[in-house]
Amino acid sequence: MSDQSEQNPFRSRRFVLALVVVGVIAICAAFVLLSNLVGGKDGEAPTTSPSPTRSALATTSDPDPSTCGLKAYEPEGTVDSAPTTEWELVGTVAAPTDPSSVGPGVVEENSFRSCFAHTPTGALYAAVNVVALASDRSLTTDLANKLVIPGAGQQALLDQAGDSSTLTTRYQVGGFKIDAYADTTATVDLAVNFSTGEILSFPIQLQWVDGDWKVKTADDGGFTLAPASLQNLGGYVPWAGA
Repeated sequence: MSDQSEQNPFRSRRFVLALVVVGVIAICAAFVLLSNLVGGKDGEAPTTSPSPTRSALATTSDPDPSTCGLKAYEPEGTVDSAPTTEWELVGTVAAPTDPSSVGPGVVEENSFRSCFAHTPTGALYAAVNVVALASDRSLTTDLANKLVIPGAGQQALLDQAGDSSTLTTRYQVGGFKIDAYADTTATVDLAVNFSTGEILSFPIQLQWVDGDWKVKTADDGGFTLAPASLQNLGGYVPWAGA
């Protein structure tokens, strides 16, 4: 393995998602969480069917309302253009914020953020914010406890939260695709630019649980879908903080 690969947080077990991100990512502990969430080997970028057009807001009420009172609810749909948003630096990564409608609806004193709208756009914001939170080691435990689905994967991340190693590789989200969205589940594929010059695809599976989007993980704490190398942002909607 090259020195560059060893330094890539999304390829090392020291870079655990929390997400998000080819080994096991260390995004939480501050990057211990993102690393484990992307566990797996390099693979081909996932192929998907053409995304449906974005749906109108549903007229039915949300059976599992947002924990912070965000009203938007879409049981189906997609996001096929870059949302207009404000960006905030979370750890070392720019994350989108629209607290009154999309989220994060809750930002704690330590800058941990949660509560995103029950919509395709809300799932997108949740995925990017998870990846950003993973860049701050001090938020690893909160990330695993609050934004990862309970189970063996969550416990694996918590067991590694004490990793005090220093993350040297920087990254920023550069684009996205909504691979799937169906009411309580979503798959958001993020194109991530690394300071090493690499671009990697990180498909993040989310589930709507107890009024918020949470990350699904494998039992070892890794992502359920393997990341893949990209040559460029072709096929992705460009979207990044200034």
